[in-house]
Amino acid sequence: MAQISKKSIVVLISGNGSNLQALIDAQSQGLFSGEISAVISNKPDAYGLTRAENANIDAICVDHTEFADKANFETQLIETIDIYKPDLVILAGFMRILSSDLVQHYLGKIINIHPSLLPKYKGLHTHRQVLENGDKEHGTTVHFVTAELDGGPIIAQKRINVEANDTEQTLVQKIQQQEHQLYPEVVAWFCGERLQFELETKTGSARAVLDGKIL
Repeated sequence: MAQISKKSIVVLISGNGSNLQALIDAQSQGLFSGEISAVISNKPDAYGLTRAENANIDAICVDHTEFADKANFETQLIETIDIYKPDLVILAGFMRILSSDLVQHYLGKIINIHPSLLPKYKGLHTHRQVLENGDKEHGTTVHFVTAELDGGPIIAQKRINVEANDTEQTLVQKIQQQEHQLYPEVVAWFCGERLQFELETKTGSARAVLDGKIL
């Protein structure tokens, strides 16, 4: 059986980086055959950069406020990411909406985690919407990134029950626990070459495929 080469991973963050830490911990435990080569933040004070430095991972800031417009920022971001020749780009709390040009540049090897059971509640304030709508179930979704916001092919989801006494804060904590298990698992699938992104030839629609089966 052919040896699977170790994948180069770049993680994009904007803040605390708790999902980043879960990935760093999973890497140190040998749970996936990849190496986080760099962590890039658009905010210089993001604590995730400190997490990267503590793990001896290149920690870089490409501050979006230092650029005249989104296009210039993304040009620099792509140049910075491409230094590491990534097999996988992971969005872990990266709070910038990416242009279709950037997404197309990494299409099929960029993934995101979103705190809802997509396609429900795209965008922000998902926990608040769950409570306001009286949902009995909530969860988190890992998906491939396409030009449609939170709209790429779903790879995997984890679900939780919403209790009568839940608040936005308790839901944040519950969902993060699920995310910290799910994200490393999906990264392991990708690094193990079990997970692929495919475009359907006739329609051009995107889909996620695991172990040869459409998800």
